[in-house]
Amino acid sequence: MTPETGVTHYDRMVRQERGRGTSAAAAVALVRANTRFWPTVFPEVRRELRRWDRQAQAIPDDMLRAQALAKLRHERFNTEVAATLATLVTPVRRHHAVEAIVALEVMYDYLDGITEQSSSDPLADGRRLYRAFADTVAPAGPFADYHGPHPRRDDGGYLAALAGACRHGLWSLPAAPVVAPVVSAVLARCGEAQTRTHAVARLGPGQLQAWAQTQPEIRALRWPEVAAGAAASVLAGHALIALAGDPAATGADAERVADAYLTTCALTTLLDSLIDAEADAATGGHAYLAYYDDDEDLAERFRLLAREAVAAAAELPRAAHHLVTVAGAAAFYLSAPGADRERAVRLTAPVVDELGPLLDSALAIFAVWRGAKRRHERRARGARHAPERAAGVVPVLS
Repeated sequence: MTPETGVTHYDRMVRQERGRGTSAAAAVALVRANTRFWPTVFPEVRRELRRWDRQAQAIPDDMLRAQALAKLRHERFNTEVAATLATLVTPVRRHHAVEAIVALEVMYDYLDGITEQSSSDPLADGRRLYRAFADTVAPAGPFADYHGPHPRRDDGGYLAALAGACRHGLWSLPAAPVVAPVVSAVLARCGEAQTRTHAVARLGPGQLQAWAQTQPEIRALRWPEVAAGAAASVLAGHALIALAGDPAATGADAERVADAYLTTCALTTLLDSLIDAEADAATGGHAYLAYYDDDEDLAERFRLLAREAVAAAAELPRAAHHLVTVAGAAAFYLSAPGADRERAVRLTAPVVDELGPLLDSALAIFAVWRGAKRRHERRARGARHAPERAAGVVPVLS
């Protein structure tokens, strides 16, 4: 029995054999997803992003406008990746899933940026803003006043429009009535976790810990993992939107998807914290890694989270695609600048070991994407002094 994992050599061989079969199924799912994504989903995503870019440019408040546009320009890949889940939906309904997923991701990124700003009452302000999540899932009814008395409040209806688009897309899908209650719970938890995480700078981590320890998931996860998973569980929302496209989906299916994705979200948030560790240390930013005793403890938690994420995804309907999502989410951070630092390599080795061949294709895809992204950024820097930029014109998304 190996001391670091507590499994016998036979157990390891069985897991490796099972892993090869799982990886083969996931590879097939990846090919199928790509054949659906590029001709049918990606063009829809680009159209939706152009739509929100135009609306963001019309936001009257300069700070809110700058925040919305910055998120659209710099985090659009989040939206493109999230929309891969729409490939699970039949072609006739796929555009509704894309509409909902894109609007939800754009809203999440926008709210993430706003709630990071300094506030005298971060909990009240954050909760008011994240009411947009509740309006997203409600089948009908008016939209709330999300900004309230805050001096930077005039967004020209941008947040309400995002909530409305997500609502329209979700409730155009056949299983929305059975999936919506779970989406509502997942997004409510996400909004509270985001609000409390961003309040750490002013109120300290105690309030985040106290909240996390009241969540039912605390039975299986440590409190930083509950908080980390909840704060990133918009990904679970996207998976649930895709599930709503299946007329045969049940409430039990939705609960299983939500539970499985919490573990994946915890893993990826901790990976994000690891990659950003040096920057967070320099700026005093919130770091989930600070809540672990030492690197040995953290490495073992990475291992267990990766193992549980794979095991949970393997039990879901359309399991192969969800396994691709787990691998892709991990590969996003494992391929990021900074992931090759000595400490990061050492701490993520257990994740690589647990995911095994599942990672290979995902890492190759991200290597290509990051190279294309660097070329795009170099071209953008070279165009900074173009006449239209000098005149103050902001180009829309292409």
